[in-house]
Amino acid sequence: MTTTINENSHPALVGSLRPASPSVKLINFSPGPTSLPKAVEDEIAASFQKPGLTSLALSHRSPEFLDILNHVTSSVRRIMEIPDDYEVLFTHGGGHGQFAAVPLNLCHNTSDVATYIVNGTWTERASEEAQRYCTVQAIDGRDPQTGGYTTFPELKEEDIDPKSKYVFLCSNETVNGVELHRLPRLPESRREIPLVIDASSDFTTKPVDWHADGVGVLFACASKNIGHPGVTLTIVRKDLLGKDKASPFCPGVFNYTTNVEADNLWNTAATFNIEVVSFLMDWLEREGGVAENERRSIAKSRILYDVIDNSDGFYSTPVQDKKLRSRMNIPFNIKGGDEKLTEEFLIQSWNEGIVGLRTLTPFGVGDYLRASLYNAITEEDAAALADFMQQFASKYSA
Repeated sequence: MTTTINENSHPALVGSLRPASPSVKLINFSPGPTSLPKAVEDEIAASFQKPGLTSLALSHRSPEFLDILNHVTSSVRRIMEIPDDYEVLFTHGGGHGQFAAVPLNLCHNTSDVATYIVNGTWTERASEEAQRYCTVQAIDGRDPQTGGYTTFPELKEEDIDPKSKYVFLCSNETVNGVELHRLPRLPESRREIPLVIDASSDFTTKPVDWHADGVGVLFACASKNIGHPGVTLTIVRKDLLGKDKASPFCPGVFNYTTNVEADNLWNTAATFNIEVVSFLMDWLEREGGVAENERRSIAKSRILYDVIDNSDGFYSTPVQDKKLRSRMNIPFNIKGGDEKLTEEFLIQSWNEGIVGLRTLTPFGVGDYLRASLYNAITEEDAAALADFMQQFASKYSA
């Protein structure tokens, strides 16, 4: 079920992200694009005060930009421990672009089979897009009890065609609140099939065991955890490259091999966006890297789940298996979805500077509010939302 919001509604009910007054500090829980860590925003601002051109005006082939590109590539490799037999690309088109690019690069013919584990909004969209370019075999991840996407299916040998060119999954389904805290292993007889991971919303928040997990391609659009909208980080295992492996209809801008051979410069790179990723990676390394970031993610999500689980049903979340609950995106409703109470919650939280919990889509709004806990959100920010939730429940639970 979705609810349609009238355009004349209160700003909080149409997804406003502006402060209620100039004195109110914003905490942005948007699902993306979202805020960057304050230190990164400050570094970006400082870069505009330095003499010379900023990355907004640098030619993508200038030595100044090549220094930025080389720095961010080496930083990503080091921080995420990416082995040498993988290429790091900065691609265009966001996650949706990769929904097309993956089958176009890994399936030469439309008859080639690809297996998609469909357990949420983004894997559903990815599989629908892939059907244009290959033969999709879908593993249905719906909960058999509710029919909703609240779990992750068991990966059985008989459900994965041995001729699959790849197995596609999303490591964190942002809308549905389902996260794989570690990547799953395919059945032994299917281990040679490369995994393709949409890690757009959880990249940098946990380690990736690239070889042991059989990762073939991993991509992350920047606008949630690693940067500004307009660039996607795409990591490709070298043995999957080769123009003879890609579809003859794969456009150059999406062709992994073409872009590797051109050192990320086949067409004009998103210069500013790539530098923002560089700033973020430098910040992450200073803060303690992936291990510390995972600790923070666990702590932030626990603060909110504790409020939900201890609210005597005032708040609820759809994912009951705590091993699959997302650390990045926490969906919750109020008194089973009471719309009047939900609107009151949104208005009061907006007045307190807590924004981004409900965003509009082409389909209206969903059944659940959603708190997204990306890198810009601190433990203190999560605690501020938790405090508000507790106060609101105390006032309206009777």
